[in-house]
Amino acid sequence: MPFVHLHTHSEYSLLDGANRIPDLLDRVRALGMDSLAITDHGNLHGAWSFYAEAKARKIRPILGFEAYLAFGSRHSREKPAPDVPLGSPYSHLVLLATNKVGYQNLIKLSSIGFLEGYYRRPRIDKEVLEQHREGIVALAACLSGEIAL
Repeated sequence: MPFVHLHTHSEYSLLDGANRIPDLLDRVRALGMDSLAITDHGNLHGAWSFYAEAKARKIRPILGFEAYLAFGSRHSREKPAPDVPLGSPYSHLVLLATNKVGYQNLIKLSSIGFLEGYYRRPRIDKEVLEQHREGIVALAACLSGEIAL
């Protein structure tokens, strides 16, 4: 049965990923997989090299990132309320592009996170996600995702 990792961090996820993209793709190929998603924390810094390296190896690249989703507004710099899980001002949400429009929306979301929502991390909120949702699939992420919390 085919298997694809849809939540993988690379060297572009500081303090969380140590995989270099070429090495990761070589391992994916060695395991007989034909696709892979890279979902680095809050950014698309490795997207271009991942896409080019994957295509060269005939592996289908799935572009995405693990977004930091603010519990309230991305503009808020308030300390989290005492009832906020883990005392964090954000949860995690994996976003994957399903087409070119989705990739363009991922670029917008990542940029907005850095330019408008940066507080400890590049955060987005549900308002901006609603505006740029076309062509994107969202996954529950990890134990820091809103569903798990």
